[in-house]
Amino acid sequence: MVATSASVTRAYVGTSGFSYPSWRGGFYPADADPKTFLTLYAERFDTVELNTTGYRLPAEEQFERWAAQTPDGFRFAVKMPVTRLDRVGTFVERVRLLGDRLGPLRVVVQSKRDDGLLTFLEGSLPRELEVAYDFRHESWDGADVPLRVNSFEGEAPFRYFRLREPPYDDETLRNWAFHFRPLIENGTRIYCYFRHEDEPTAPRYAQRLLKLLG
Repeated sequence: MVATSASVTRAYVGTSGFSYPSWRGGFYPADADPKTFLTLYAERFDTVELNTTGYRLPAEEQFERWAAQTPDGFRFAVKMPVTRLDRVGTFVERVRLLGDRLGPLRVVVQSKRDDGLLTFLEGSLPRELEVAYDFRHESWDGADVPLRVNSFEGEAPFRYFRLREPPYDDETLRNWAFHFRPLIENGTRIYCYFRHEDEPTAPRYAQRLLKLLG
């Protein structure tokens, strides 16, 4: 199973996370060491969504190891929780250690709408970073941001989708490909991640979607 390069399709499709021992024997070799999971994953996909950063900020060395274990052209989509504003600068500094492997930041905002918070974030996040906002409270409906997660509309040169309701049959995946294709043809990059399940269904969905897009 070899993915079509995102440099060709403009579609970065993968899974939410990669470090799942239950995927051994179905996606990873049955005897695979967890230390090799990312390298094995990156042989098949060009991107992965990092959710671990939403629970604690890994050490600098961890970001450097992740970058070293992936090839040129690979992209990490990184979850950034908005909990302590005084840590935003540290977070950005840390994730930038991924170098050219750094893809979009998924900025997760759990709190009610606060336009001052949004102003702070927009002023604190370097403009060259790709940012998709993941608002979890309905009061943010209508807030003006360049891009929201799971929205086809936006000013950013990319779109970010999280597909969280498996199972996905072939008709459903064809429908997603149908909606993604016009964006791709217009030069918009797509980042799309399937939810992890104990069985390696997410890699299979991702591979099928890439084939449909390719």
